[in-house]
Amino acid sequence: MGEQLIKLIWDFRGEDSYETAKHHQHHLSDYLKQHKLKDKTGVEKITNSYAIAWLATPESNMINLRDALIPHRAELFEEEF
Repeated sequence: MGEQLIKLIWDFRGEDSYETAKHHQHHLSDYLKQHKLKDKTGVEKITNSYAIAWLATPESNMINLRDALIPHRAELFEEEF
């Protein structure tokens, strides 16, 4: 079994929350490309006024990304890469 993955999460609220989360995901993807990281990003529409952008990374890299990108929160990532 591999290393535990951590999901860094940014919360967005309001009528434009989903579009804002998609825009933020674009910046996360750019950051990953710039730093040659193969982590996974995504966007989830929770309700019409609440969406999240997220980045899943191995636990060993979480502190560096947390400090650089300042997510709102984090949780375990349950999916496989």
